[in-house]
Amino acid sequence: MLTLHHLNDSRSQRILWLLEELGTPYEMRRYQRDATTRLAPPELTVVHPLGKSPVITDGAIKIAESGAIVDYLIRSYGKEAMMPAMGTADYEAYNEWLHYSEGSAMLPLMLNLYVSRLKEAGAPLHPRIDSEIANHLGYVDSALKGREYFIGNTLTGADIQMSFVGEMAKVFNKLGSYSNLGAWLTRMHARPAFQRSVEKGGTYRFAK
Repeated sequence: MLTLHHLNDSRSQRILWLLEELGTPYEMRRYQRDATTRLAPPELTVVHPLGKSPVITDGAIKIAESGAIVDYLIRSYGKEAMMPAMGTADYEAYNEWLHYSEGSAMLPLMLNLYVSRLKEAGAPLHPRIDSEIANHLGYVDSALKGREYFIGNTLTGADIQMSFVGEMAKVFNKLGSYSNLGAWLTRMHARPAFQRSVEKGGTYRFAK
């Protein structure tokens, strides 16, 4: 049985959304963050040594990285949907978004999260962090100009993978200058499969 090991308030939410879009049967095992430390519970280290989420297991296969999970699920259960045909220019762009999300876009957003907790001590770092956030969100916003989705005319794994970037930008009140990204995120939230994922995954909240 395909199983998603789901941690509340985490990147696991986008995998849950993908599973709902695919409509493939799956089991979800819930894990809850510590209310004080916001850390994942030690039980997750039994599933994967990193103790992180998302993790999926599918028979003998175990995958712990979001982009790799999105790629695997769509190739295995997508029935030729939610990804462009390999060997096309759209596929190469799609693959780039899968890597870009965590490889580049999320870094300044996560730095903002952690440096903000330093209060005044982190103040000297914020101009550079803010500059990098603006650089990446501007790039993403431009890519969505005149487009409903990141690739082609239908939802793909690129939208699923990039959703966490939009969510974190919203958490930090950074969407005001990026109307294309904000409108795209609103459209994604309106999808029935996304709404089902919220119902099943619990309250959709990413703490600052």
